[in-house]
Amino acid sequence: MTHLLCRNKLIDFAAWKAKFDAHVPVQREAGLRLERMWRSVEDPNEVFLLFEVRDIARALGYIDAPESEAAERASGVIDVELHFIEDSGQGARDQGSA
Repeated sequence: MTHLLCRNKLIDFAAWKAKFDAHVPVQREAGLRLERMWRSVEDPNEVFLLFEVRDIARALGYIDAPESEAAERASGVIDVELHFIEDSGQGARDQGSA
């Protein structure tokens, strides 16, 4: 299964989150489903998002659309890093005790 790992640097988490939540139907239309969201311990205005990707072509079309870039700016995103990733086939392993 393919996923999209996204890191966003934000001006204000609360303002961004409200706009992000309102944008869920558009993400789903693009074949993206949010699985997890994390905030940086060092910087609460840095978030990491993990999306399930149902269709890479649709997801790329959404990401590359001028409307998406405008929506990011309007919501307070100041930097983005995106990575399409796949399961390596290596499940979680017990690392033993330290």
